[in-house]
Amino acid sequence: MVAQRLRDYEIVMILTPQASEEEVTAIIERVSGFVTENGGSVEDHNIWGLRRMAYPINKFMEGIYVLAHFTLDAKDVLEMNRTLTIDEDILRFLITKK
Repeated sequence: MVAQRLRDYEIVMILTPQASEEEVTAIIERVSGFVTENGGSVEDHNIWGLRRMAYPINKFMEGIYVLAHFTLDAKDVLEMNRTLTIDEDILRFLITKK
């Protein structure tokens, strides 16, 4: 069995401005759940709140920004990417290696 090589990542998500606090919390919990189910851990998350964007995305000029730091195996980040792309409440996201 090959041991997982966990790496440090951070993700910035822009959520639809129509999302309620409960929906924002649910999205954060979904991302955290995915990370922990795949053997990683979430260090922290930070909700930056509603901010104006430089250009419209899906006709929205504002979005709720969320930052999270986590560790995960590289192969699982690809699956996370696919999962987040499907979510309609997430306008944009960027996962970067620290």
